[in-house]
Amino acid sequence: MNERAIWDWEHALAALPDMLWAFLTVTLLVTVLGSIIAAALGLAIALARKSAPRPLAAVLTFVMNFIRMTPLVVQLLFAYYVFVTVPPLTLGVIIFGIHYAAYMAEVYRAGIDAVPRGQWEAATALSMSRRRTWTAVVVPQALRSTLPALGNYVISMFKETPFLAVITVTDMVRAAQLYGGQNFRFIEAIIMAGILFLVASYPTSLLVGRLEKRLAYSN
Repeated sequence: MNERAIWDWEHALAALPDMLWAFLTVTLLVTVLGSIIAAALGLAIALARKSAPRPLAAVLTFVMNFIRMTPLVVQLLFAYYVFVTVPPLTLGVIIFGIHYAAYMAEVYRAGIDAVPRGQWEAATALSMSRRRTWTAVVVPQALRSTLPALGNYVISMFKETPFLAVITVTDMVRAAQLYGGQNFRFIEAIIMAGILFLVASYPTSLLVGRLEKRLAYSN
């Protein structure tokens, strides 16, 4: 039997501090900041596509489709080699935010389209301005129906943070690989990384699931 394949708690615990630090300073940071950018930018894009002139809306649609149809890792590498003066971690946050904004924009669009036509007509009957109609009537209802889908994209972003390694950012998985290479014990470090991902993402997925059921029931 290969003794290197036997689980060793000493190595598992020894790998944990660096991995936790990478989790807090990279994995979690990129997920939180990237999600904020994606949520805000995605909403802005969705509103622009609905209210902008048709040529501009068509351009935005093309750009969003292009982003969704190209791999995240390719976008990271392209940005890394083009914007060489930008710190890799900052670049990672921006690219993750833009990439997922393209997906969230579609979620927002679907939510806006799902707002009953009667709500628009009621706003018109009350002499609401177009801006007031969007901010007080349409967007709140659209957000309510899209929260579960947005939460699922945040979880997906969290699980894709290991791609940051291609632009030299040491995320949690990369920290596990470094420990394995230095100590010739990869199994413990990689399994601990998987456990940390599970511990962090599984409760969130349950919360998103409960939110989805509650919103469906209330509808």
